Amino acid sequence: MTNKSFKINKDAEKFLFKYLNNPSPTGYESEGQKIWLERIKSYVDETFVDTYGTAVAVINPKAKYKVVIEAHADEISWYVHYITKDGFIYVRRNGGSDHMIAPSKRVNIHTKNGMIPAVFGWPAIHTRSGLSGKSEDTPKMNNIFLDCGCTSKDEVEKLGIHVGCVITYPDELITLNKKYYVGRALDNRIGGFMIAEVARLLKENNKELPFGLYITNAVQEEVGLRGAQMIVENIKPDVAIVTDVCHDTQTPMINKIEQGDFTAGDGPVIAYGPAVQNNLRELIIDTAEKEKIKFQRYAASRITGTDTDAFAYATGGVASALISLPLRYMHTTVEMVHKSDVENVIKLIYETLLNIEDAHNFNYL
Repeated sequence: MTNKSFKINKDAEKFLFKYLNNPSPTGYESEGQKIWLERIKSYVDETFVDTYGTAVAVINPKAKYKVVIEAHADEISWYVHYITKDGFIYVRRNGGSDHMIAPSKRVNIHTKNGMIPAVFGWPAIHTRSGLSGKSEDTPKMNNIFLDCGCTSKDEVEKLGIHVGCVITYPDELITLNKKYYVGRALDNRIGGFMIAEVARLLKENNKELPFGLYITNAVQEEVGLRGAQMIVENIKPDVAIVTDVCHDTQTPMINKIEQGDFTAGDGPVIAYGPAVQNNLRELIIDTAEKEKIKFQRYAASRITGTDTDAFAYATGGVASALISLPLRYMHTTVEMVHKSDVENVIKLIYETLLNIEDAHNFNYL
């Protein structure tokens, strides 16, 4: 990299905001994928999309040796599950949506007639505690509900709302104190931004890679790594470097003994665990140390819980590693990452790629 202190430029940040502010619920990622492909297409040789919407941009598509850098493109959301005769809507999770944050949130219900606004209603505090002498109700999956301003099921359905409609939060990306990006769906749509930036840097710095690079923005991670499981069989890569998020554990109510000790602003988090190929991980660490990129370490135990597992345990096994971005308030509408960590993940992946050789042998023996 010509500039050792890589910084996100204004054009890239404009793309980041456009990409993150566009809803991309699990199973319905196509509009976000269109934005991503439009951004990346000028930096690569070709692109393709599989049956369920995973988008792949390829540099050197004819090369035999294949390296993947990957993120996931989907965000958690809700489904319309049950409409009462009085026009209230009960929901079902699409991914790991948090029922505790739902009351009083605004939402968009996706229909063939366009977006229909609604709110998660919740009884006033006066009616919930103190007066009745009973313990206060807390949000649960069986008591949170949507109100779209209708008074009957028929009125709801006339808006185009039916069981199976997907529901997203409209909250948009902001910056805090010029250092943090804050918004919904940073997990892990900011990963799609980061791998697209790697492609841009390779192109603009005129780097020639000795292998095929498959920049992969996978769907359906939030419901079990499904997009990665499908695309690995299509690409059949030799190497996979996956980026996702992990917890910044410095905020209140986080147990470091259980969750580990990670700090936003202290650099990418490099994972250890059976799914992580040791020699590939050490190449990443050597690269970080050589380039003076701050990094942190994470012990993943049996599985990483990310798309890394889908690549590592694919038929025949793929040498896989995980680079995570420390994130606060996961699966809320105020997910929060440090801008310097985003920049350093981009730089670390970029520099690591420059250290991978054609037919690079990562075998232990």
